[in-house]
Amino acid sequence: MFLNDLYTITETDSSPGHINSEIKINGGHRLFKGHFPGEPVTPGVVQLQIVKEILEAHLQKKLSMKSLRVCKFLSILNPEITPVVQIRISYKQAEMLEVASSGEFGETVFFKAQTSYL
Repeated sequence: MFLNDLYTITETDSSPGHINSEIKINGGHRLFKGHFPGEPVTPGVVQLQIVKEILEAHLQKKLSMKSLRVCKFLSILNPEITPVVQIRISYKQAEMLEVASSGEFGETVFFKAQTSYL
């Protein structure tokens, strides 16, 4: 949906149950013309979609979010100020795929979430 348009993955490191990806956000993307002109903000739902897309690419299967237990947006993600973000994902397969994720750059944490996917 957004991969290679709104953002690109510039680096990925993974081990069993963990994915760390560095992404570069396209600050010129049409999304930011409406959200918000002159002061772009990456919507929270888009940040969660990025996590889902990275998981889908890594696991090579389509996922559907079943539940969102915890979701905190802690800082505004302005792609003009912070175009590069580290997406950190930990997951385990139980009855559903249980995921803890965050988006960070340096000391700044943009979001933290705990989700379940089918």
